[in-house]
Amino acid sequence: MTSMTRGIQKTFEMGNGQSITIETGKLAKQADGSVVVRMGNTMLLATVVSRKEAAEGQNFFPLSVDYQEKYAAAGRFPGGFFKREARPSEYEILISRLVDRALRPMFPDGYMCETQVLIYLISADKNTLPDALAGFAASAALMVSDIPFNGPISEVRVARINGEYVINPSISELADSDLEMIVAGTMENIVMVEGEMKEVGEKDMLEAIKVAHEAIKLQCTAQLELAAMVEKAQVKREVAPAAEDIELKEEMHRELYQKVYDTARSIVSNKHERYEAFGAILDSYLEKYDEETLAEKKSLAKEYFHDIEKEAVRQMVVNEQIRLDGRKPDEIRDIWCEVDYLPMAHGSAVFTRGETQSLTTATLGTKLDEQILDGAVVEGKSKFMLHYNFPPFCTGEAKFLRGTSRREIGHGNLAHRALKGVLPSGNDNPYTIRVVSDVLESNGSSSMATVCAGTLALMDAGVKITKPVSGIAMGLIADQKSGKYAILSDILGDEDHLGDMDFKVTGTRNGITACQMDIKIDGLSHEILENALEQAKVGRLHILSKMEEVLSEPREDYKPHVPRIVKMTVPKEFIGAIIGPGGKVIQEMQKESGTTIVIEEVGDYGVIDIVSENKESIDFVINRIKGITAIPEIGEIYQGTVKSVVPFGLFVEIIPGKEGLLHISEIAWKRLETIEDSKIKVGDSIEVKLLDVDKKTGKFKLSRKVLLPRDKPAGDDRKQDNNN
Repeated sequence: MTSMTRGIQKTFEMGNGQSITIETGKLAKQADGSVVVRMGNTMLLATVVSRKEAAEGQNFFPLSVDYQEKYAAAGRFPGGFFKREARPSEYEILISRLVDRALRPMFPDGYMCETQVLIYLISADKNTLPDALAGFAASAALMVSDIPFNGPISEVRVARINGEYVINPSISELADSDLEMIVAGTMENIVMVEGEMKEVGEKDMLEAIKVAHEAIKLQCTAQLELAAMVEKAQVKREVAPAAEDIELKEEMHRELYQKVYDTARSIVSNKHERYEAFGAILDSYLEKYDEETLAEKKSLAKEYFHDIEKEAVRQMVVNEQIRLDGRKPDEIRDIWCEVDYLPMAHGSAVFTRGETQSLTTATLGTKLDEQILDGAVVEGKSKFMLHYNFPPFCTGEAKFLRGTSRREIGHGNLAHRALKGVLPSGNDNPYTIRVVSDVLESNGSSSMATVCAGTLALMDAGVKITKPVSGIAMGLIADQKSGKYAILSDILGDEDHLGDMDFKVTGTRNGITACQMDIKIDGLSHEILENALEQAKVGRLHILSKMEEVLSEPREDYKPHVPRIVKMTVPKEFIGAIIGPGGKVIQEMQKESGTTIVIEEVGDYGVIDIVSENKESIDFVINRIKGITAIPEIGEIYQGTVKSVVPFGLFVEIIPGKEGLLHISEIAWKRLETIEDSKIKVGDSIEVKLLDVDKKTGKFKLSRKVLLPRDKPAGDDRKQDNNN
C-alpha cells in the first residue's frame, strides 16, 4: 500500500476571520512550481513551467497566464452542446489579465524563456469570489520554483461596506459596497489597481489602497516563509546575459542622443510624422555600415536606439515640462464631439481627442436580448453590455483579424464598469442595453474615449443616466536620480510606452466610478499618487464640460424607431391563461398586433413586457391582457363572440380566454326545437348577460333572452345584434 504524499503547508490568518493555507509538493509535482491555495472551501491550483533556454533570436519575454474554472468545482455541468470546459469566458480572461499585469514586471530583465502560468479553480464556495486569490496562487507557484522571479507579489480585493473597508468580502457582502477594487503589490509597493466605485472621492480610494497593501504584505510574507521550506526554491536559474556591444552602444549614445532630444523637442504633433523623424535618425546612422556589418549590428542598434529615445524623451519631459506633442503636463488634447451621427442607430456619438477617436452606438433591446452569465461561480443575466473593438486600421496597420483580443475584452470591461453605475435601474430602465465602441483612431486613451462616447451615445438614445461620465488616462515620468517628475494628463501612446505609470480614472462631477492603474517603477510615493488623482479630477471635469457643450442630459424621449416597452404586472395565476395552451394565445396576440411579448414570473406576479414601435399595437395587447385577467361579474352584460355550436347551446367568449354556456333555452323567449333554429353561427357577435357562476366548476351560465323583449322572434334578434 502506497502512503499518501504529504506536502509542505503554510497556514496564516488574515486578521478578519479568514484563514488561508498554501500547500506545495502534493499535486502537479512535475511542474517547475505548483501550489494549492485554500480559503474556506474555495481552492485554486496554480502551476508554472518555464523552458530552460530561450528560443534563438528571442527578444521579448513570452509569458502566458491562463485562469480556468472547473465546473465540477461547484458541482455543475458546463453549459452548451459539448458539455466540457472549452474556450475561456470573458470573466476568465479578465482574471488572467489581472494576474498577468501583476506578474510580468517582476521577472528579471533579459529573461526570455517561454513561461506558462496556469491557475485552476478546483473547489468553489458559491459565496466566495476566487479571482482575488488567483494572483496570490500564481506568485506562490513561482516562489517555490527555481524560475527567476523578483517576487513575491499578491492581489486582494478591498471593498467599502457600510463605511468599513473589508478584505476579500463575500459575494453577499459586496451587494452593499460602494467601492470595490482588486489591488496588487509587493512587500514595498503597489503595482496594479483595478476597480469600480459609486462616485467616491479620491481620498477614499487612496485609503482603500492602503488597507489593501497591508493585507498584501501578509500574503507576501507567507509566500516567503513557504519558499524557505522548499529546497528547489533556494537556487534560482541563472539569467543568460543579453548580447552586448559596448562600443556600439557608447558610440550611438554619443552621436545620436542630442539629435533625438532635439527631434523630440521640435514638437511634431502627428505621431506618424514623429515616428518617421525618429526613424530617419537611426536610418542615417546605419547607412555607414556595409551590408555584412549591418546584418550583424542592426538588431542591437535598434535596441540601443530605443533606449536612447526613451532616455531623451523622459529627460525632456522632466527637465522642461514639455511633452512630445508640445503640451504642458496637465494640458488636454483638443476635443470635438458629435451625437446622432448614425440616423438609424438608437443612439450614437463620435468622440475625438487628439489622434484618438471612438464611434460608439447604443442599442436598446428586450429581456430576450439579456446576456446569460454561466460561470462556475458567477451565474445570472446581464441587462448591460459594453463591447470595445480595436481594428488594426486605427493605428495605421494591416493585421489578420483573429477574433476578440484579450486587450479588447479588458478595455471594454473598464468602460463597462465606468458607466454601469449611472444607468437607471428597476422600472426606470425597461431595456437591455448594448453599447459598442469602434475605435477608429488611436494614440492613447482609447478606453477613456469609449467612456466619453458611451455616455454621449446613451444620452442620445434617451437612456436616463443619472449623470454624465468622462474618463482620462494619466501618466508619470520620474527621474529617480534627480527626484524630478512630471504627472501627465491625457497621455499619448508613446508616453504610456516610455513612462512609468498608466492610470485611467473615470467619474462624474461628484466622484470616481472606475479606475485602472499599472505602475512600472518601484516606490511610487503616496504624494505622487495623490497629486495624480487631483490632476486627473481637473482633467476629467474639463472633458465633461466639452461633452456637455454637445449634449448635457439625456433626450426627453426615445427616437421614433426605438421600440417602446410597456410593462404590465398581473397575478401569477393568470400567466398560463395569457400564454395559452402550447403558447397559442400569446402567439395569436403577437401575430395580430405585430408586437413582441415577454413574460417573466417574479415572486407572486407575472411581469409582462410589450414591445413595439406602434402605440396602437401596444394598446391592443394591453386591452387583450386586461380582458384575460379580468374577473367576470354576475349581472354584467358582455358583447361576446360565439366560439362553438353544440346541440344544447352555444359557447360564447365573453372576455378573452373565458367562455360561458348559452343554453338553447336561454337564447330566445320562443322555444327552439334545434340549435340551428337560432340562425346564430360561429364567429357571430351577440350580447349576453352573466347569470351565475357554478361554485364547484367555475363555469359561467349566460343568457341572451333576458336582454330581449318577450315578443321578438329569434331570427330578428340575431339580425338586431349583428347590426349593433
